[in-house]
Amino acid sequence: MLDILRSRYPALLALLAQLLALTVIACLLLLFVRLVDWRPSLWQAALAQGALAAALGQWLGLRRWWLALNLAFVPGLLALQSREWPAWWFLVAFGLLLLINWNSFRERVPLYLSGARTRRQLSQRLAALPPDFRFVDLGCGLGSALVQLARDYPQARLVGVETAPLVFLLAWLRCLPYRHVRVHYRSLWREPLGDYDVVYCFLSPAPMAELWAKARREMRPGSLLVSNSFEVPGVPAGEVIALHDWRDSRLLLWHF
Repeated sequence: MLDILRSRYPALLALLAQLLALTVIACLLLLFVRLVDWRPSLWQAALAQGALAAALGQWLGLRRWWLALNLAFVPGLLALQSREWPAWWFLVAFGLLLLINWNSFRERVPLYLSGARTRRQLSQRLAALPPDFRFVDLGCGLGSALVQLARDYPQARLVGVETAPLVFLLAWLRCLPYRHVRVHYRSLWREPLGDYDVVYCFLSPAPMAELWAKARREMRPGSLLVSNSFEVPGVPAGEVIALHDWRDSRLLLWHF
């Protein structure tokens, strides 16, 4: 059960960590007041709650970026409240988060960005392909991988698909100067894979089994599926390229 929540609904585990941390800190505050007559400040309580929520998130197996959110959530709310921000600001902030992380709700795919080392290694790995190879980035984020390949392979035909509205717009604008790059506002599940020599993705553990089934149905012999860090359950990668970054990332490759 915990594995399912961790892979499919990490937001619920993050919320659970927040609620548990709030409960524990509230109980400790009551004990301090009654036993030693010590009343910590709101900031001390908020920072303690954030640290405990991050520790609980790590114990529950959440990824590192969730731990940072758990740590900063309550202190951030306190900071906003102390500045007396207008009510409309919270609506704008929520709207921006929704536009950036739309995939987290619809497709269980948060915004992950391919680092510079990842992009360089991917580009080097594709050097053996014909210069006009066809490439698609499923969930292209801000288009960083597409821009790297567009510069390195001017004859390649490069496509990105993205469904987070604001992220798509930024990727589309970023790739606009490159005539051999196209970015579409489209779900990765609606993108046919049979026309591509290379399919690249940096998703999450949740959709990998379904993506593998789609790839087996649609990808043609000789094509290549590349996943940044996330494995296909029960299907070992035919090739693994370690990236030696702070996330211990790897490029996992399956040859069809």
